[in-house]
Amino acid sequence: MLCTQAYISCRACLKSQPCLPPSTGVIKVYSEDNTSRAVEVPSDITARDICQLFILKNHCIDDHSWTLFEQIPHLSIERTIEDHESVMEVQSGWGMDSHCCLYFRKNYAKYEFFKKPLDFFPEHMVSISSETNGIMNHSQLIQTFLSSSSCPEIHGFLHAKEHGRKSWKKFYFVLRRSGLYFSNKGTSKEPRHLQFIAEFSDSDVYTLLSGKKVYGAPTDYGFCVKASKLNSARDLKLLCADDEQTRTCWVTAMRLFKYGMQLYQNFIQPHQKQKSSPMRSISENSLVAMDFSGHKSRVIENPSEALSVAVEEGLSWRRKSCHRLSSHGSPSTSQSSMSSIAIHVAQPWFHSKLSRDEAQKLITQQGLIDGVFLVRDSQSNPRTFVLSLCHTQKIKHFQILPVEENGELFYSLDDGHTRFTDLLQLVEFYQLNRGVLPCKLKHHCARITL
Repeated sequence: MLCTQAYISCRACLKSQPCLPPSTGVIKVYSEDNTSRAVEVPSDITARDICQLFILKNHCIDDHSWTLFEQIPHLSIERTIEDHESVMEVQSGWGMDSHCCLYFRKNYAKYEFFKKPLDFFPEHMVSISSETNGIMNHSQLIQTFLSSSSCPEIHGFLHAKEHGRKSWKKFYFVLRRSGLYFSNKGTSKEPRHLQFIAEFSDSDVYTLLSGKKVYGAPTDYGFCVKASKLNSARDLKLLCADDEQTRTCWVTAMRLFKYGMQLYQNFIQPHQKQKSSPMRSISENSLVAMDFSGHKSRVIENPSEALSVAVEEGLSWRRKSCHRLSSHGSPSTSQSSMSSIAIHVAQPWFHSKLSRDEAQKLITQQGLIDGVFLVRDSQSNPRTFVLSLCHTQKIKHFQILPVEENGELFYSLDDGHTRFTDLLQLVEFYQLNRGVLPCKLKHHCARITL
């Protein structure tokens, strides 16, 4: 049985009297490259416990984005298993002949709606019955979803697959605490025109993995509502949005309506632990930039000067590293060039021979929020690279072109105006500066092997 001190402590009994150990079971977890590991775990283990276990076993950085996914291949659907959910209960609903599986990977968008709710809930899709007259800030919007006394409503057009038919039809849908409805008369919300579709106490919302191919969906932005104990295609309430932002709004609202305050507790729990940890007693804010170049050291108070000094120190360190890498033989321009070319290969954000479609799929899986990125080889030009970046829930691709000058090779995103000696330097620069990009590079897409 795999066991960690962190897991033992989080399961410590709050009372002093002895308690019987929980029964155990075996789960099998996959990574994105389809490697897997089977582990024996307590029957009351949660999705967050599983993530913590694999974070420790794989020496991952815990940035609170690691997530357990439930994937049902024969239905071509998947969903985020919420951090508090019992993994054994999820497995118990699969059935004996099921090929369902658990995936461990990053999901940067899991709780992003708590930080930027207005990006997730477009104004034209949300109605709030309150005294705010439709004008709400970030905290007020989330509070309406978390409070049982307020009545937020999501509304808009969706494509729905008609039961027993291959055709899809567009209806006006309304999502309330009581469930999901569609109007059988245009955009009317009168009770006599609203037809009940599903409620969420015993159902979950999934995204479609191959909606067009498997279900003939009109767009790539399909999702569905599935009852917990039902596992056939005819039991799915199949829906499809016209764009990613619309789908994200519906799916996020359904998660909030089902779990409410529990989702917020899941979001703040790791941050509370981090604050109380003695390892965090020295904050980053207590660190200062220093200049040791003169006879006396001094504190650099100007932020611009501190940044330029940090960049210069980084470049100096990089030049020394490249010199060490090329010093096995006689140092030459070609060897130095080779060392700078190869320095990106070991970086977690570099994905080598990844196609455009595969890059889009990987970024989508890990969260369509601003700044999620990866770097890959260009499929059309073997001498160039491509930066794939998510911005406003859309994935954009930027060519990284090689630039030669005086026998030296540089890389640039803006036709040579801003040049970098290697891809690592380029990525680090755009993590600090937006430059020609629509946003800074924030979260890299990484694949791990279990």
